[in-house]
Amino acid sequence: MVELNRSQKQIQKAASDFARGEFDKDLALEMESANEFPEKIWKKAADLGFIGVHFPEAFSGGGMGMMDACLISEAFCRKDSSMGTALSLSTAGAECLVRFGGEATKEAFLPKIAEGKIRCGYGFFEPGCGADLTGVETIAAERDGHWIINGTKTHVLNGGVAGVYVILCRTDPEAPAEKGLSLFAVEGDRPGIKAVNAGRKLGANMIATADLTFTDLKLPAENLLGKAGRGLAQAESFFQEAGILIAAQCLGTAAGAFDRALAYTKEREQFNRKLAVFEITRQKIADMAIRIEQARLITYEAARRSDAGGKGMDNLGFMARLTAARTAVDVADEAIQLFGGYGYMKESEVERFYRDAKIAALSLGGATRLKNRIATDVIGKIK
Repeated sequence: MVELNRSQKQIQKAASDFARGEFDKDLALEMESANEFPEKIWKKAADLGFIGVHFPEAFSGGGMGMMDACLISEAFCRKDSSMGTALSLSTAGAECLVRFGGEATKEAFLPKIAEGKIRCGYGFFEPGCGADLTGVETIAAERDGHWIINGTKTHVLNGGVAGVYVILCRTDPEAPAEKGLSLFAVEGDRPGIKAVNAGRKLGANMIATADLTFTDLKLPAENLLGKAGRGLAQAESFFQEAGILIAAQCLGTAAGAFDRALAYTKEREQFNRKLAVFEITRQKIADMAIRIEQARLITYEAARRSDAGGKGMDNLGFMARLTAARTAVDVADEAIQLFGGYGYMKESEVERFYRDAKIAALSLGGATRLKNRIATDVIGKIK
């Protein structure tokens, strides 16, 4: 077990208490079926400081660390995977604003995100190149002190409803991707943005997902995040950080599915005996508990190292995301098996936990992209 300090235990308890008081099972079923975002609960969470807890205090954040953000996401998703994921991803991409934005950019967007006034989304992937960011074709051309953006982004979280997007564009068509891409903050209500909602997904249906098309969208120069040409490195840095946060969501989802399966096996009887007394059930429960604890260890360690300034991080954020996502999918799948036919029904909740786990496993470009990224660092240069 990972030992938490007093402050972290308090954050964990506060998040668990909030979720227990605000997340209603029947409401979650209704909102997930209707593809509806839990706006009232999101605003309450923001009022209590759960949203943007890792943002600087100067911008309405909690001034806390990655570990605190992970504990909140884990607690929320453990109580309800759909609501927890929706609240956690209301800030999707905002880490780029924190890390790379100028003071004016941070002041313009971060307080509104942390206070539950607007959501954030990021657009990195494109229809023609998938998860290969080196193939980005969306163009940002500098003209008369402004940037003009043209192109399309796909699978944008909070697409169509976000107050601000972080968009990866090609700013130098002649340069290699390492020097030719840049990140921009794009207000959601700027003329020139068209959003096409992706419709219902397998999971995470409380979060809007859309394709965004930019047509001669005009941005002021200060909306560039950091220096031009640093976009690819910035995106990779964001993926490392976002990977840890998604790992925490997956960890909570796995733990929530496990909680329900464990309770069911201790109550359900077959052949006049509780399911939990059968050896095959006990073996499954043991395996699930081990997998969850392994995922927790690597996720917490990644968060701890991130809070320590990233020393020794290497690919730990990517590894944590892969480990926790696999655990969430496998544990939720096993939970459905333990429930039997009832596990396939919406009322059991575990089928929804499985669907939310599966879509989390596809995030950040999916396992293939992350494995390739890890392998590149592990193998190094080949002479």
